[in-house]
Amino acid sequence: MPDLTLILLGAGNSTRFGAKVKKQWLWINNEPLWLFLANKFKKLLNINNIIIVANESELNYMKNFADFTFIGGGNERQISLYNALKHVQSKYVMVSDIARVCLDEKLLKRLLENIDKSDIVVPYLLATDTIHYKGKYIDRDEVKIIQTPQISKTEILKKALQNKKLFTDESSAVLDFGGSITYVEGSQKATKLTYLNDLNKIECLTSPSKDIFSGIGYDVHPFENGKKMYLGGVCIDVPYGFKAHSDGDVLIHALIDALLGAIGYGDIGELFPDNDKKYKNADSKELLKNVIDFIKRIGFDIINIDITIIAEKPKITPYKRDIKTMISNIVKIPMQKVNIKATTNEKLGFIGRGEGIGVQVITNVKYFDWTTLLKEAKQ
Repeated sequence: MPDLTLILLGAGNSTRFGAKVKKQWLWINNEPLWLFLANKFKKLLNINNIIIVANESELNYMKNFADFTFIGGGNERQISLYNALKHVQSKYVMVSDIARVCLDEKLLKRLLENIDKSDIVVPYLLATDTIHYKGKYIDRDEVKIIQTPQISKTEILKKALQNKKLFTDESSAVLDFGGSITYVEGSQKATKLTYLNDLNKIECLTSPSKDIFSGIGYDVHPFENGKKMYLGGVCIDVPYGFKAHSDGDVLIHALIDALLGAIGYGDIGELFPDNDKKYKNADSKELLKNVIDFIKRIGFDIINIDITIIAEKPKITPYKRDIKTMISNIVKIPMQKVNIKATTNEKLGFIGRGEGIGVQVITNVKYFDWTTLLKEAKQ
């Protein structure tokens, strides 16, 4: 194997895909698509130098999955690639798009066999249909449909991308730079996942596991006079609130921890540090909305939520239905799947003395079944 680094690009927002989940986070059995693809490359190429370029908001979570190098992407593909190349020391670099989900071992072999012949090796397909461009028909035999992965000499690609022009792939940048190109036969298997209906053209993906994941959250806050109390996003009519950096909504904080636990993403303090000024007096409902958006985006569905409020005061029963409704609306699951229980601490401890409230939450999540999109894609 030559001195080679693999860069997989997946920092886009999947706006053209048209689904609530990002295509990078379609779960293939128990692997998100980006990891499924990276592991395929790793196995076929016997390579350890792998760089994943992703959205900044997903990097910390992705680091839980594998010992790759993770880099934040930019607004353009070219910027994302340039960011990744700063971390490449190998003589050659292979670049592919995470959206190019099916690997053809024969194509990889063709690329590697030609690695020394030019500055970049590029797979392509011939056009088979008549081509009409800007009012004229052009010779389709002169048309090449360019694919990824592509293998470049690292130093040449770095120099080529210093150009202020924007390029849609590596070969166009190298060509503009004056570099040499070797074209090799591409693969019909290498369909790029861009739109929903592309799912019907891709055969290498299997449906997500039916596993269910549970998370437990617990939080507690003492009372503070002269503050408004918010519990589950509902304003409680008492002359005291919670002593906390944010609004202190102990129920929502426990719920966030439970959700993060279910998906394996640490705790609320990692996402919203209590020493960060931007979260001073923050509305916990907005924090929860951010977490829910993230969970949906990375391919999870929330099944149910079970909440236990432990308090001597205030009385919770008058507010239980309002809290249930609020949580149901924010989390976007039916009300019957949000359960709220209230109990006391039997006069024991600081909760028993009426000095604060504790909340425990258990929640269950599952992978979003993206195969349900296949019918929608056919319509």
